[in-house]
Amino acid sequence: MKKVMLLAAFFIAGLGGPEIMAQTQNGDPNFSKMDVSPLDVVLFRNQNKEPVARVLYSRPQKNNRKVFDSLVPFGEVWRTGANEATELTLYSDMMVGDKIVEAGTYTLYTIPQENEWTVILNKSTNIWGAYDYHVEEDLVRIKVPVKKSKTTIEALSMAFAPTEDGAKLQIGWDDRYIEVPFKNPS
Repeated sequence: MKKVMLLAAFFIAGLGGPEIMAQTQNGDPNFSKMDVSPLDVVLFRNQNKEPVARVLYSRPQKNNRKVFDSLVPFGEVWRTGANEATELTLYSDMMVGDKIVEAGTYTLYTIPQENEWTVILNKSTNIWGAYDYHVEEDLVRIKVPVKKSKTTIEALSMAFAPTEDGAKLQIGWDDRYIEVPFKNPS
């Protein structure tokens, strides 16, 4: 009975959110519209088809905007996407830079610059944006060079490319991309 009363108080107070109980006048669910920066996932599997790494991120669009040093300021921590901060899950230990990162879930932030980005794996998770970023939670920071894309990348995009000793996570948008190396620690 106590749980029922607590649940009722939760919804009466409005903490359940109108989306949970919202229905159209005909009784159908009132589903939200498609997000303008849709959520996407990229997964890397090894030769045995076992998952090695997964990235969940939202894909903002260029939409004729100046992206870098404007929409995404140079020198500031960026969530590396839109909405929630980008999330990286490693299914096995991997070497990132000169550090072994244990299997687990991390937030992937970046600090874009004109010619080089700082890539950050941070221990805090379930973060919206970069507003609650704390440097003391950083596990790894590495610098990677910026490469120019031959074509415009309309939506922020990510992909894994296999390497001899692991994979590189490619992150691209507008006229540039970076490659973040993940190596097997053995």
